[in-house]
Amino acid sequence: MDQFTMAETQTTSRGTAAKYAIETRLSRFTVQAFAGGILAAVGHSPVIAIRDFSGEIRLEPDALEHSSMHLKIRADSLSVISDSSDKDRREIERQMNTEVLETDHYPEIIFDAQQVSATSAGDGYYSVSLSGDLHLHGVMRSLTIPAQLNVTGEMLRASGNFTIRQTEYGIKLVSVAGGVLKVKDELKFNFDIVARRQD
Repeated sequence: MDQFTMAETQTTSRGTAAKYAIETRLSRFTVQAFAGGILAAVGHSPVIAIRDFSGEIRLEPDALEHSSMHLKIRADSLSVISDSSDKDRREIERQMNTEVLETDHYPEIIFDAQQVSATSAGDGYYSVSLSGDLHLHGVMRSLTIPAQLNVTGEMLRASGNFTIRQTEYGIKLVSVAGGVLKVKDELKFNFDIVARRQD
């Protein structure tokens, strides 16, 4: 899997930024959709794993506000991991690719964070907010993601969750059973991202 290449680290008056490449195999990134409509009580609220993502974090330990992050997701790499029949799983994944994300037209999802605010929690732990642009389904919108960050030796770990509304990105809300079982607009993302220092 090719990694996004950021600009070479530069030494400035603020110090030297450290670059961390995301370790996909050690990371976890999921999204949950929620059932709505009059059959919501018996409907699925599937949990979906994002399997193929890569990226880089540029961290300035002495000036975290100058840090940045780039994340790239292959849109057709999402797969259902919650309890579902094989038939339901295949149908959900088919709808995701063809009707929701339209992966043939929009093969990548990209998040670029160029603004960071952080509060130290001591001993390499920080509460951070990553603000940037999310490129999804041909639409770019500003997004702020809160996270808990831990930097230990050569490793960096960021975890947290955030929500988006599908309609804000021009995504059609899918429904089945004649519309009595629908997917709600809100999607909830959970992440536990591990990255390794590259320099």
